[in-house]
Amino acid sequence: MHQDKLLKNFPIVKSRRLRSTPYTDRIEAHGVSSYTVYNHMLLPASFKSLEADYKHLKKFVQVWDVAAERQVEISGKDSAKLVQLMTCRDLSKSKVGKCYYAPLIDDQGFLVNDPIINKLAEDKWWLSIADSDVIFFAKGLAAGNKFDVKIHEPNVNILAVQGPRSDDLMAKLFGDEIRELKFFNFKYYTFKEKKYFIARSGWSKQSGFEVYVEDNLAGQDLYDYLFEYGAEFNVKAGCPNLIERIESALLSFGNDFDNRDNPLEANFDKFVNLDSEINFLGKEKLKKIKQDGITRKLMGVQIDHNKIDMYCEKTLLDDNNDIVGYVRSATYSPTFKKVIGIAMINKPYWDNKTQFKIDIDDKIFVGTVCDLPFI
Repeated sequence: MHQDKLLKNFPIVKSRRLRSTPYTDRIEAHGVSSYTVYNHMLLPASFKSLEADYKHLKKFVQVWDVAAERQVEISGKDSAKLVQLMTCRDLSKSKVGKCYYAPLIDDQGFLVNDPIINKLAEDKWWLSIADSDVIFFAKGLAAGNKFDVKIHEPNVNILAVQGPRSDDLMAKLFGDEIRELKFFNFKYYTFKEKKYFIARSGWSKQSGFEVYVEDNLAGQDLYDYLFEYGAEFNVKAGCPNLIERIESALLSFGNDFDNRDNPLEANFDKFVNLDSEINFLGKEKLKKIKQDGITRKLMGVQIDHNKIDMYCEKTLLDDNNDIVGYVRSATYSPTFKKVIGIAMINKPYWDNKTQFKIDIDDKIFVGTVCDLPFI
């Protein structure tokens, strides 16, 4: 029996260990239909349905509870040294007020996480992390290197406003100035005498903002005001959408890549600054990997079927039953009218239109390898 046949969906039992968010009561009132767990916290996974949420996101505007996107705050005299040691991206010319996508690397050149790093001051950084315990990684490096830093998880609970009408909604609350905020920049804006850290960012390709809320009560009020002011834009509660994410090739740590993979295999070449003077973990290992050449990388796949359940990666085979690669994330796309996915593909099969076969629910289907993104 296949591993995915052994897994079923069960209700999530809430506890102090599995943290809710300041917005949990509100998203449940708005009809959240499923959760996943992310950074030991509840993260909504769907509302009306995956496809209905997808269609609404691409046309209107949604408010997302993404408080599970936790922050690791690193501050102090040696904070820049520590942050740079953790990532292969050169941050030596980074500027306050900007956001940096930055893969984190261990001493062997493998991926640890892929946060957005927000530079709040020359000696203060927020690492907005994907699903893993980066805080312990940072604390271990700080202790081992005797860095003069403070590291903790601040009480920051993000609300994301995503979709093509997001600018209109945010302008109603914060003024037209917010329309001028550039991608991967942040500023503080005032609403109802409260200041909010707002970045032009988010886990969709539909345009939007992330509000880094530092006051729980103010965040709950803001959540309510977003719906009050957003009625004319058909605002709804939403969440990161699997269909939109895969179509846009927005990679997910723990799903599409993890600590078995290096950043070159994940197509992060432009964030791997091996020729820079900076010092980071695993630099020499990555130089050797680049010199030798990678033997696998993330690519897209299209499968001639109308459904797939992903509980674990699925093997792709050629006509000789040799392994083409492994699908790591996949879903049915109503745009392409087939299953699309993100897969780690072995080098002999990197040509577009390479065909493979895959077992889905004990039936064999045919698919092809393709480039990313799909859209």
